[in-house]
Amino acid sequence: MDIQMPGVDGLEATRRILGDAHNTSRVLILTTFEQDDYVFEALRLGASGFLVKTSPPEELISAIRVVARGEALLSPSVTRRVIEEFARHRRTSDPPETLQRLTSRELDVLRHLAEGRTNAQIGRLLYVGEATVKSHVSAVLSKLGLRDRVQAVIYAYEHGLVEPDGRSPDHYTS
Repeated sequence: MDIQMPGVDGLEATRRILGDAHNTSRVLILTTFEQDDYVFEALRLGASGFLVKTSPPEELISAIRVVARGEALLSPSVTRRVIEEFARHRRTSDPPETLQRLTSRELDVLRHLAEGRTNAQIGRLLYVGEATVKSHVSAVLSKLGLRDRVQAVIYAYEHGLVEPDGRSPDHYTS
């Protein structure tokens, strides 16, 4: 999806495509406009990724495959800004009810996701197999009503589960 298109812009098209709760489509934003407000709005609307058009062709092909598998990605040039923005505007410092749906292991997995770790890295840190991590990630997404890993990261930062420097706040340690 491109941000600026004739007729309907990419953000509105993303809103329409992903607005239906039963829709399983994935949206990858590809744009020359690396403006923060575009990035943040696209992610809020449920886009699974954001890539700038200056990315090499092989990175674009890889990004399409990642999003098609149901995973998510952000262009490296925007990742830090996204994390800082969502952390700065988090809604609450109290654990929301939705977090109480997670087991302590799922909460650990969510923290590690928010810190940018892969399933293999999380598995090594928690001494479990990658398949177990995938199961926990699926449970986290399902219990929190999230579409993908990007939304899980946003959720974790918005709710103060992790800080921009990667630390877990004291009130969320298990």
